[in-house]
Amino acid sequence: MARKPRVWYPGAIYHVTARGNRRGDLFYDDADFEEYKSLLVWGQKEFPFRLHAYCLMTNHVHLLMETLHLPPGESIKAMHTRYAIYFNKRHKVSGHLFQGRYHATLIDTKQYVLEASKYIHLNPLKANMVASAAAYPFSSYAAYLASHAEDRCVCTEKILSLFTHPAHEKYQAYVDGKDGGTYRNYSKKHWT
Repeated sequence: MARKPRVWYPGAIYHVTARGNRRGDLFYDDADFEEYKSLLVWGQKEFPFRLHAYCLMTNHVHLLMETLHLPPGESIKAMHTRYAIYFNKRHKVSGHLFQGRYHATLIDTKQYVLEASKYIHLNPLKANMVASAAAYPFSSYAAYLASHAEDRCVCTEKILSLFTHPAHEKYQAYVDGKDGGTYRNYSKKHWT
């Protein structure tokens, strides 16, 4: 039976997840995490897309990506193929690294994009890996917390534009569950 084609159009935003084969680890150490991050930067140049949030967990990844001219599958396939070759060579293993095809959920409202970014950034905290989401080093959350934080992988402008000044503080309050309605009134209009 043929796979159902994914809905795609230029500017579509997806919450992409990919898991290690048999739920195995994708990252053994900091060097592996950094290699995957470098492939995110490479992928954005080769298959232009915007990455609004990410979190690299030990055995899976979360990406909040906006396509520009190509469907997400082209960039994900290229990045994951390169990462699997790197991983297998470095760790002297063979076989599939990722469990099947990546999963992508289309995000079509501003509210949904905010909820997805919050979910992605809280993932390590919910997994009891850290005492606070800000303490996890392999996510884009730090780039959202201060205007001087730099992360070559992520574009924070679109999501931060949904908050009034000071947007960094208000986004953190939103993620921490202390927002009190501080994001802009965006209703359920489509993301533009």
